[in-house]
Parts: sequence; C-alpha cells; structure tokens
Amino acid sequence: MKLFDQVREITLIEKINSLLSWDQETYLPTNSADYRSKQLAYLATLAHKLSTSKSYLNALAKAEAKDKGKKPIYSANLRELRRISDRATKIPTELVARESSTESAAHHAWIHARKQSDFSIFAPHLQNLVDIALQKADLWGYSDEPYSALLEGYERKTSTQNIAGLFDNLRDKLAPISAAAVEKSKSLNPSLPPGIYPHRAQQDFNSLVAAEIGFDFHAGRIDTTAHPFCATLGPQDIRITTRYDLNDFTSSLFGIMHEVGHGLYQQGLPHDDFGLPSGSAVSLGIHESQSRLWENQVGRSAAFWKKFYPFAKQYFPQLADFPLENFMHFIHRAELSEIRVEADEATYDLHIILRFQIERMLLKKEISVKDVPATWNELFKKSFGFLPKDDAHGCLQDVHWSFGGIGYFPTYTLGNINAAQLFQTAISDPKIKSANENADYAPLLKWLRDNIHRHGSIHDPVDLMKMATGRAPDTSDYLKHLSARYL
Repeated sequence: MKLFDQVREITLIEKINSLLSWDQETYLPTNSADYRSKQLAYLATLAHKLSTSKSYLNALAKAEAKDKGKKPIYSANLRELRRISDRATKIPTELVARESSTESAAHHAWIHARKQSDFSIFAPHLQNLVDIALQKADLWGYSDEPYSALLEGYERKTSTQNIAGLFDNLRDKLAPISAAAVEKSKSLNPSLPPGIYPHRAQQDFNSLVAAEIGFDFHAGRIDTTAHPFCATLGPQDIRITTRYDLNDFTSSLFGIMHEVGHGLYQQGLPHDDFGLPSGSAVSLGIHESQSRLWENQVGRSAAFWKKFYPFAKQYFPQLADFPLENFMHFIHRAELSEIRVEADEATYDLHIILRFQIERMLLKKEISVKDVPATWNELFKKSFGFLPKDDAHGCLQDVHWSFGGIGYFPTYTLGNINAAQLFQTAISDPKIKSANENADYAPLLKWLRDNIHRHGSIHDPVDLMKMATGRAPDTSDYLKHLSARYL
C-alpha cells in the first residue's frame, strides 16, 4: 500500500476514535464508561501499530528516497510525516494502550471529583498521567526540561524557555492593564437585565451568529456538554459543543464563537488532503488564534453588536430597554474570576500562566501531585488576591489534565498573541477594515483562508505567522488591543 493511502487509513481509525470520544463527552450513559475505555484503547493501539509498522516505515523511507524536492507540498508532507513518525516510533505500543485506558478512567474520575469538589478522588489518576508524561518525555528526549518534549506535541519548534520568556514579558506588562481594567469595571458595575434567558432562545441565537460569520452547518453541528470543545470527525464533520447559563446568554454565545473559530479553521483546511499534514492544522497556538480572533476581536467589538444587538433583543425581550452602551460595558467587564473559561480578556492569561507554572513544577518534580491544590491556591492568591472557594473552582475546573493534556495550556495565550497580530494585519487592508466596520466578515474569513487555513501544516507555526504578518509572534499587538479595549 502506498504511503499516503496508509496515512489515510490511520486517519480513519483516529477519527472513529474521535467520534467515540465526542460521544463520551456528550451522550454516553454513565454505566458505559468502562467498555468505552476499552474501545478507545483498542483504536489508539491499532492506529499506533499501523503508524509504526514495517510497512508504513518502509513506505515512508521509499517515498523520501524518491523525493526530488520538485513538489514543495509533497516534500513538506514527507518532512512532517517523518517528524511525526520519529516521535511515534519512540513510544511503545503498550504505553499507548495504557495511556488511553488511563485517560478514560481519569476523565470519569475527574467528573466525579469536580462534582464532589474533592481533588483526592482525581489525584491517583493524575499521578498516573504525570508518570506517563515523564516516561514519554524521556523517550522523546529534550534539551532543557521534560516539559519541552510534551510542548512539542502541541506547538512544534518551540521550547519551555521560549514560552517562559514570552510569558514573563507578558505578565509584567499585563498586570497593570488587568488591575486598571478591574477597577474601571467596579466603577461602572455592569450587569445584564435579570430574568431567564431560555435555553432554546440561546441555541437559536447562537446558530444565527455562527452561520453569519461563516460556519457551515452542512458540515457541522452544535451540541451540549459540561466543557465546551470542537471535535473534527471528518473533513466535513465538525462538532461544536457549549454549555448554557440561563442567567447570562453571552456565556454560551462567546463559547460558541470561540469554538466556531476552531471549526472555521477545520472547515477551511484542504479537504482533499484530509489526514495528511497539508490538510491538518499546524499547531494549537495557531488553532487557538482562530478561536480567540472570532470570540474577542470580532465578537466583543462595537461593530459586531451594532448589527447583532437588535437580533438579541428579539430573542431576549428583557434587553428591549437595555441600552447598547450598557451592554458593551457588560461584555467588556473585567473582574478577577476563579474560572478560566469565564475570565475576561484582561485577566485570562493570568490563569494560563498559573497552569504553565504548575505543570512545569510537576514535571521537574518540584512539587508532587498531592501538593497541587495548595500550590494552585498559593499561586492563584498571588495573581488574583483571593483564594478559590474549593477545588471545583480551583485545580479541578479544567478537563485538560484528565485526558493527559500536559503542555496544552500555553497554547491558549499563544493563541491570544497570534490572534491580535493576525487581526491587525488583516484590517490593515482598507477593504477588510471597512467590511468589518459593517459587520461583514466574509472578507476577513477569506483572508484567514488564504493566509492560514489553506497552508495546513506545511510550514512551522512561527514561519506561518511571519508569512501572514511579516514578523514572528510578539506581544505588541495584543497589549495594544487590551489597552485600547479596557483602558
């Protein structure tokens, strides 16, 4: 079998696994969890066996030997398949199976622990996942610290030291912005009109907005879950989820705009290359730039709400006498929140930096798993000035560790930085800027399709940003954006 045919077969298995994972997050009966764990472990093991088989490795070597570099996309696909293969072949199949079953058990333990607000329920599972992460890091190898080996899986060609330097610079400059933004919000004391914002009305309004900014519902859908996410089950099968707050319709709306950003990226990748690097997203830092751009640069802008606020009033009658100016104060409010996914732009990255610090300490063995709640609370109080009320509002609030996603969190802040840089570059085109001011987002989406989506992962993330914006990612546009919006 030819190399690319084998890659597509492996992708089929991985996406069946993704479908089962999506079902696990949305509709799976509680008593079905154990067997689902076995199904997921079986498919993960099968995909790994195929991607590390002699047949696959021989096909890759044969293709590399014949490559003359005359077809740049073909050569880039081979380069990335080799990089992926080199990482995969260093991980024993037994470890892949053990990791999959451990993650499934950990996820259900996390759900229970979060409900009970009891970290001790989740702690042994997290310990297993940290042990596996360290084992994988040792097998992959690293130049500075174990965290870099894991980070490479989410944001290639970067390092822990690079991220730490970027975050240190951001934190120093973000601190006064976030503090001033919080004080400004306290003086305005913004709030929504009280009353129930019906679940069905929120669904309908969210769907309207998603379609208006370009999401194709013939190639995707929206469902409900405890933790919002976007799952790609096929080249034209993008599943988005959200959760609903009956007292605040903007919670689900911005969650949807965030996940739609991910979905638009997936829908904009070359469908014919699905499964190949040229048809895959390049990194989570770039992926997150798409979601944060649509959620924040677009979704919280005055131009957006000038168009969509009249529609919101139709769906939610209590907004009828609530001025748009007051509504804008509400969605631009800044407050020191315990919950990352509910945090505003001005304080969000403080949450990410905290998680980055804890993950590094865990992998460097500066703290043990049992120390996580106390360490979390200590770091949280330093940044936010108060303690989380319990574990559910602290170290148990995120799903990521339950699926072994250590190294994932930094990509959120990378996404914020990239989003601002991409958006500012896009609107430097007068036609795109004019369209945005009239809440016409087709030109912006086309710019993203041309400069980000169509390239898949044939370029490294930093190189892609250089191509799109003329420079490597830096914090300047992001800090300007935050200052302009909040100060």
